[in-house]
Amino acid sequence: MAPPPSTTLAFNVRRRKPELIAPARPTPHECKLLSDIDDQESLRFYIPVIQFYRYNPSMLGKDPAAVVRGALAQTLVYYYPFAGRLREGPNRKLSVDCTGEGALYIEADADVALQDFGDILQPPFPCIGKLLYDVPNPKRMLNDPLLFIQVTRLRCGGFILGISVNHVMSDVSGMMQLILGIAEIGRGAVAPSIQPVWERQLLNARDPPRVSLLHREYDQVEESTITSTPSENMVHRSFSIGPNQVSTLRKLLPNTLGQCSRFEVLAACLWRCRTIALKPHPDEEVRLLCMVNVRSKLSPPLPSGYYGNAVVFPAAITTARKLSQNPLGYAVKLVKQAKERVSEEYVKSVADLMVMKGRPHYPMAGSCVVTDVTRAGFEEVDFGWGKAVYGGLAKAGLGAKLPAASPCVNLVAIKGGIAISICLPAPAMDIFAKELEFHSKSLFISSSL
Repeated sequence: MAPPPSTTLAFNVRRRKPELIAPARPTPHECKLLSDIDDQESLRFYIPVIQFYRYNPSMLGKDPAAVVRGALAQTLVYYYPFAGRLREGPNRKLSVDCTGEGALYIEADADVALQDFGDILQPPFPCIGKLLYDVPNPKRMLNDPLLFIQVTRLRCGGFILGISVNHVMSDVSGMMQLILGIAEIGRGAVAPSIQPVWERQLLNARDPPRVSLLHREYDQVEESTITSTPSENMVHRSFSIGPNQVSTLRKLLPNTLGQCSRFEVLAACLWRCRTIALKPHPDEEVRLLCMVNVRSKLSPPLPSGYYGNAVVFPAAITTARKLSQNPLGYAVKLVKQAKERVSEEYVKSVADLMVMKGRPHYPMAGSCVVTDVTRAGFEEVDFGWGKAVYGGLAKAGLGAKLPAASPCVNLVAIKGGIAISICLPAPAMDIFAKELEFHSKSLFISSSL
């Protein structure tokens, strides 16, 4: 199938000089500790998000770059830690020095129109490096801005918003709260409707810490040849799936599994297809890390407005042989069991492990991480020009240790369904596509770069 227009599109972007946007009013100068759930090696990277907006004649005479710039300054009054800088203390403990230096803001213009990107927008996007400001040194992080925003005006009157947020500050839910606050003020509100809450001590380790449960998601294993694949041999590709395809996958499952969520079905399918495509040794352990939001699993629940990380990564583990040779229901059962292990005690045990084990990264070798942001609401964000035509993660391959063969597979909402965004070595991508086609009765549509 020929790639859609957006994957072959080329255009120029003219950026103005980056500037630091400080809070619009004085804010407290203090040092705030991150939680021990925030502060883990796996989250030491920036989350890249991109939003596409159409021209809106009712906004004639208003400059989206100026609107976002002004709203950012006002929002940072409430979210002032985002205007600060990270510091690292004993035992690699991170804190935010609330210096008020500001977030990095870039204004730009592109000689391209929104319609040039095609009818259905989904990753991979062309010229993404021109639309999303490159974080100077994502592995260093200390003393760098915690928030980067670029507004790119399009020839048609629409615009593109590129945002990068340091993951140790917020998970996707917290990031959405921040972005929605900027959008509300951009539309004329005097303050965000949800007041931000710091309270990171709620997810700190106990004193003394005690790891009470088994956390195989943080097993230390040797890197494989897969995780060291040269970046020039990698392919970034998206596959679109709709409700009918999900129904097709559900029909492959035995009734004994009971009710299975859409995430459980898709995550199991993608884990299985990716493993078959990468061809690890049959006896090698492979794992799927499920990102589970724990806000509702705590007693009392985290307060409304909490914008820190409140996610854990329970692991479904088996061998490559068992995953590949057993039917899909086998993988779905493992995913369900992994999610069911998450409890309040599990969360406390993870926080304790971070303190006792030096804040480890999950193993890259043999791992697959499926991130589902389809219900995050990125497409609902409105700065006054209406809802986003596309809103969500900008690319596959997220992670702190960012090898070419990233274990991350992203699920994002698109018009009419879901886009599965993945990055794999070229030969493995061909096999992956065939496996997906087999599972879904040839109903997947793909785009690639």
